[in-house]
Amino acid sequence: MSSKPIRELDAKLLVNYWLPRSPAAHPSIEASSSFVAPAPKVAQVAWDAATNTITGDESMPSWVKTTKLVAKPDQLIKRRGKAGLLKLNADWEDAKQWIVERAGKPQKVEAVTGTLSNFIVEPFVPHPAETEFYVCINSAREGDYILFTHEGGVDVGDVDAKALKLLIPADPAEPFPSREQWTSTLLTNVPAAKKEILTDFLVRLYSVYVDLHFAYLEINPLVVMDNGLITYLDMAAKLDQTADYLCGPKWSIARDPSVYVEGAAAAAVPTLKGGDRGPPMYWPAPFGRDLTKEEAWIAKLDSGTGASLKLTVLNPTGRIWTMVAGGGASVVYSDAIAAHGFAHELANYGEYSGAPTEGQTYEYAKTLLDLMTRGEVNPEGKLLIIGGGIANFTNVAATFKGIIRALKEYKVALAKYGVRIFVRRGGPNYQEGLRMMRLLGEDLGVEIQVFGPDTHITDIVPLALGLKTSEDINLANAQREVPSGAVTPAAAPNGSTPAEASTGTIDPVTGNRAQPQDQIVHFPAAAGGSGRPAHMPFDENTRSLVFGLQPRAIQGMLDFDFSCGRAQPSVAAMIYPFGGHHIQKFYWGTKETLLPVYTSVKEAVAKHPDADVIVNFASSRSVYQSTLEILQYPQIRALALIAEGVPERFAREILHRAARAGVLIIGPATVGGIKPGCFRIGNSGGMMDNILSSKLYRAGSVGYVSKSGGMSNELNNILSLTTNGTYEGIAIGGDRYPSTTFIDHLLRYQADPNCKLLVLLGEVGGVEEYRVIDAVKQGIITKPIVAWAIGTCAKMFTTDVQFGHAGSMANSDLETASAKNAAMKAAGFLVPDTFEELPMLLREVYAKLVSQGTIAPKPERPPPAIPIDYKWAQELGMIRKPAAFISTISDERGSELMYSGVKISEVFESGMGIGGVLSLLWFKRRLPAYCTKFIEMALMLTADHGPAVSGAMNTIITSRAGKDLVSSLVSGLLTIGDRFGGALDDAAKTFSQAKDRGLTPREFVDEMRRGNKLIPGIGHKVKSVTNPDFRVQVLVEHVRKEFPAHSMLDYALAVQAVTTAKKDSLILNVDGALAVCFVDLLRDSGAFTREEADEAIQIGTLNGLFVIGRSIGFVGHHLDQKRLKAPLYRHPADDIFVDMPMRVLAKGK
Repeated sequence: MSSKPIRELDAKLLVNYWLPRSPAAHPSIEASSSFVAPAPKVAQVAWDAATNTITGDESMPSWVKTTKLVAKPDQLIKRRGKAGLLKLNADWEDAKQWIVERAGKPQKVEAVTGTLSNFIVEPFVPHPAETEFYVCINSAREGDYILFTHEGGVDVGDVDAKALKLLIPADPAEPFPSREQWTSTLLTNVPAAKKEILTDFLVRLYSVYVDLHFAYLEINPLVVMDNGLITYLDMAAKLDQTADYLCGPKWSIARDPSVYVEGAAAAAVPTLKGGDRGPPMYWPAPFGRDLTKEEAWIAKLDSGTGASLKLTVLNPTGRIWTMVAGGGASVVYSDAIAAHGFAHELANYGEYSGAPTEGQTYEYAKTLLDLMTRGEVNPEGKLLIIGGGIANFTNVAATFKGIIRALKEYKVALAKYGVRIFVRRGGPNYQEGLRMMRLLGEDLGVEIQVFGPDTHITDIVPLALGLKTSEDINLANAQREVPSGAVTPAAAPNGSTPAEASTGTIDPVTGNRAQPQDQIVHFPAAAGGSGRPAHMPFDENTRSLVFGLQPRAIQGMLDFDFSCGRAQPSVAAMIYPFGGHHIQKFYWGTKETLLPVYTSVKEAVAKHPDADVIVNFASSRSVYQSTLEILQYPQIRALALIAEGVPERFAREILHRAARAGVLIIGPATVGGIKPGCFRIGNSGGMMDNILSSKLYRAGSVGYVSKSGGMSNELNNILSLTTNGTYEGIAIGGDRYPSTTFIDHLLRYQADPNCKLLVLLGEVGGVEEYRVIDAVKQGIITKPIVAWAIGTCAKMFTTDVQFGHAGSMANSDLETASAKNAAMKAAGFLVPDTFEELPMLLREVYAKLVSQGTIAPKPERPPPAIPIDYKWAQELGMIRKPAAFISTISDERGSELMYSGVKISEVFESGMGIGGVLSLLWFKRRLPAYCTKFIEMALMLTADHGPAVSGAMNTIITSRAGKDLVSSLVSGLLTIGDRFGGALDDAAKTFSQAKDRGLTPREFVDEMRRGNKLIPGIGHKVKSVTNPDFRVQVLVEHVRKEFPAHSMLDYALAVQAVTTAKKDSLILNVDGALAVCFVDLLRDSGAFTREEADEAIQIGTLNGLFVIGRSIGFVGHHLDQKRLKAPLYRHPADDIFVDMPMRVLAKGK
């Protein structure tokens, strides 16, 4: 939801802080420099449920103890005075006692009961009635309305009827009202002495409204004393939540307690700060609808994902629970349950959409199932409806995996509570998803009935409620299918091309070998100018530009083009400002084609004069600027804005600028639209299997307009089963201010002779359906319209429930779905009694049009064969391919990185350290603590051996040559081998082989001497028996103390006794000690078999320890040289002996 109410406290803090600071809403209007903003005095008193206490005195500002106060709840409660929820003219002790008596207690306000938990106190302001005024700023499609009346207060009455109004146009091209207009329009009944100060206040208030992206702001009463002092007693406000990225810092600083609370009290005020100064904005639930722990958890999941996860618990003891995919679909399921008289049993409203991951759907389903299987067992059992429309790009089977995991966990509870499950879904890979669900029912022992897109979206509701049988639904589905009446376009050249020779094959006629470039299709550049009438923004020759790198969507558009038999792709190029110019390849049937990528709209438009449509995939943060740029080019006739979450103020400005430029805009917050046989916007229509099954590759006769993208797919499906299919379908988007509305597209369909039947799928909230009603009443639209507004269940709820779309909430009786359906029916629309009856009504109307000759059925052509992408085919399990690599040590594909099956969180929680991580990644098992400690000791002991050794010297020289860290490190590592560092591997192998052959230490030494071989790991240039190596002593001490056995170390020390008898420097050095101790670790820790231990030695594990350890030192040497700014190294010439032969000169002539 974009427009969301905030607490009165927060509204006053925002206005208090920014009234003197916000820039003027328009350069032409400024407040007087003598204006004095009201003093910010308002304080919050919160009730803590855990301790049953309220905010302590030490956290309150000092003025509350010296001022007469007003106390009241601050929980989005309307008409608090009439409900007896005001405490007036009280000192702090009286106000506090009044709050304590009510805090934590249930309170009924009209039909809603809730718990009072949040209050505010502010100074009591005695004032005469004639000083009370009313002001309200409200946003609408055409602009911001300022309502003002000189009679404010509790009995203000019908402000819409009595208030004076001033419209601030949303179109920036229209003139901004002058200061004189503000005064003359709004303040005609205000005493002359107060007009100037009120004008100043209203101008500044509106500047705050614009600057902070308010969507609604009401002050009643606004008190203006004779001395010019302004006080606002009650305030109600809504902010545009989607503007958080713009206004979050401004909202936060105004809510920082230190701005208002003085002295020690400021430090005592608890505040949760985010990345800004001050706490982030708090969005309270409606009164009587406090977020449960489970709802808060789902809201947290939702905030951390690009998908949409929503949950509202309506009746925890209800029998009917829903888990529905899609915003529009979630509403129609709730409508269906309510329409059958079971609203009192509906337990929840919610939705999951936007391709959530398996883990996210698992958490969502688990939360729902936990709520569902609580309390007493209902003898009638419970119902779980897992429904949804036909997805555009969500892999149904993948999301079902998460749901199935949760269902398996609750197997016992599902049986205990007698849960019956009904599933209906469509979209990518839905067949596999439904198969998995069907098999799950057999495993759980729970009734699970499964249906696909051939069943109407809500038919499972009466089936679950016992109002229909499976036979009734199957019969209804069979009756819906009718002969096609599509006009079949002539087959284009690309639809009948013979199989192409694969790369490398030889043509038997010409003898030429097929080359890779032969598989690339090139299309000639087209001239500019489309010549299409205004009512037809898309046809079979439409060419478009795509803003943003969206290869998946573009490939879908090209596959659609190919299936329609288009002569050339509908996408001419891409625009991506953040990358350089380049070319991207896409499939055109079985061949490939190249599309250029430009960095600016200007260049793309200039290079492709035939492209007059842009599909803008820019994010919600950048779509405003990119759209303003696009609107500068007269070549562009249509524009689709896909992004959700566009700030409403920006969306309104875009729609007015587009209207002036004559550009048709679809969106924002839309999946787009589709014109079968001609043009597809982005992901509209879903995957190719749905395109083919809904017969969208050729034109039908029915034009529809909807808000919901998911329900658009559902309409395509319904129309393919009940009529000859879709002629054109548009999803205008679910936000409050779509650039084009229902009437804009229905008027186009009215003007198009090929469109015979209109369909309008409206919803609760807004008044756009009434503009269509007026057009029908005036005879502007004469074609038959089948219509329905979803959201009829809203009247069943006692508190406000925000449905899936930002604009789907009624602000008046006129905006309810029931009122709209009744009005449309009265105006002559063809309106079914319920959404379930929509397919039958469409079938009847279509049959009538065929019988009248309005629609002439044509023979159906078989759907074209579209090659399936390799990656998608692999995901569906249709093909198999041997993996190019095998990895058994780590996996980052799930929700958490894993090392050899151990989650990274567990790695840290267990404190296994780097030795434990190395044991997981090198040995695929967790070793005992003494082993991991030994590994860490080995890394410490081998980290460095001074700058003179070959590896360090190479690193230093390379670093001084100006090379980077990686180059310097690699230079040093490349010296590691038999002569440097390789002694570890050789020592382990040599000592192991000698001991395994049964050689005594003396026999081993004698054998090596006879072979003229040095014993690896024996000998040191500096250390000796009398000057022992501390590193070896540390290792020996640790191994003897901690290892369960150390036979190899004992053997090596015995060898040392033999060699040092000859020369006291022939000691067991650190390389040898590490090697033999590591062999003891492998052989005697119990973690390895003998074969695994021997293999670890043979494959270079010990050298790996040296490489890791010494890398620490090499990096240190590189950093040291960089800090020293050491110059290029040149070795001194006198340190090099040059031995060259004498120069020999050839004899000349």
